[in-house]
Amino acid sequence: MNPDAGSTWNDDAPPAAGFPASRDRFPLVLPRWPEAAPAGPDFAAIRAEHDVPESFPADVLAEAERVAAALPLPDEDATALPLVTVDPPGSRDLDQAVHLAREDGGYVVRYAIADVGSVVPPGSALDAEARRRGQTLYSPDRRTPLHPPVLSEGAASLLPGQDRPAALWTVRLDADGEVRGVDLRRARVRSRAQLAYPGVQAQADAGTLPDPIALLPEVGRLLERRAADRGAVELGTPEQQVVRGPDGGWTLVARADLPVEGWNAQVSLLTGRVAARLMLDGGVGVLRTLPPARPEDVERLRRLAPALGVRWPDGAGPGEVLAGLHVADPRHAAFLEEAAALLRGAAYTPFDGAPPGQTGHAGVGAPYAHVTAPLRRLVDRFATEVCLALAAGREPDPAVRAALPELPGLMAASDRRTRAVERAAVDATEAWLLAGREGALFDAVVVDADGDRGTVVLAEPAIRARCTGTGPAAGSRVRVRLTEADVARRSVRFEVAA
Repeated sequence: MNPDAGSTWNDDAPPAAGFPASRDRFPLVLPRWPEAAPAGPDFAAIRAEHDVPESFPADVLAEAERVAAALPLPDEDATALPLVTVDPPGSRDLDQAVHLAREDGGYVVRYAIADVGSVVPPGSALDAEARRRGQTLYSPDRRTPLHPPVLSEGAASLLPGQDRPAALWTVRLDADGEVRGVDLRRARVRSRAQLAYPGVQAQADAGTLPDPIALLPEVGRLLERRAADRGAVELGTPEQQVVRGPDGGWTLVARADLPVEGWNAQVSLLTGRVAARLMLDGGVGVLRTLPPARPEDVERLRRLAPALGVRWPDGAGPGEVLAGLHVADPRHAAFLEEAAALLRGAAYTPFDGAPPGQTGHAGVGAPYAHVTAPLRRLVDRFATEVCLALAAGREPDPAVRAALPELPGLMAASDRRTRAVERAAVDATEAWLLAGREGALFDAVVVDADGDRGTVVLAEPAIRARCTGTGPAAGSRVRVRLTEADVARRSVRFEVAA
């Protein structure tokens, strides 16, 4: 789970389903590859189709170069704090650096967030371009950044060994993981190391985590328990991703988060929760909201549980039930697919004065705000600026305040484009992988069924497609025949084999 890397709950859209499976128990039948396969899906055409910018205007690049050459650093010096970053391998746009320690029977969480507001002022050319883009967009073959790389992967990124401006959050927790104090200020920081999730997971498993994050498993699990107590709902469904295969070509995998990613995400969620509280107490800000699940959706899921082998104890909420599922079980994967209906309706909700009618986020189980990924998401910069002002006992800058009502529309447009590009890239890769194999048989699992039609997921590659003749119920293993793999239309279809 990572709310700052495309999310946590995929917000409005149900997540793509997929699950790991043993080759011995669930073999995949593939015919021979064609002699002259195309080079790969045309991801550039997909970006062009959705008006994804391929470059930055000259004035934006010039402004970014000027800022990078004279990077403003805060007077407060926190470079002695041994922060580290924890991100996917190869990342350069490093928004967050963390340090965890014990204090007075509890914990102190220090979280440094790249201070993008100090280098991208409202009304600048950089600001205008960031509003046009909304967020960093990730395609399989390239990244389309929110800000020019000289900033997002250079002067503003929390790269190791470099003095950087940051919004430094200090959150004190008691022994039960409840917040007992919050401080936020601008400070100069210096990350000690750039760590990647796989290596950190290996160190966590071996008990050899470096000092700055030695408490990450302990604090992460504690925050997970508190989230469960709040009724937070986390699907945990594997994400369908287009990746380079061993031969250099493209393939699809179903990737679930490592435990360390979930623990790290809890630190981000904690920061988002205290930011939301700061804004609500101050009477101005922008929240990330998600309404509670509709009772009829919860009841429908409860009725479905026995058929898919899911135990739903009396009095248990959906979050508690979902937390006990195993995505390797195809019936549980199908149940998670249906549970996506619980997490729809996410929005950015600005307010200035009275709090909005909807302040909570059902996925988090509390009010929540996006503040931890300003290099990659537009709204975080403005929310952080509001929080910095309120923490200092002053009113937010009028230009920041004036931008708040515009943010929901800008982010909604950006989210739609991002989802469309990601979905098209997956569809194109599915069709490209299967082109020329019409008539071949595959083993699959039904993840949803509606009469004679439904959706199936193959084990490997992680292809998800429509299927006719799906008489078997959701969660069933079936043998399917490929009937269509149209690269031009990015369309794949199957039918249940007799």
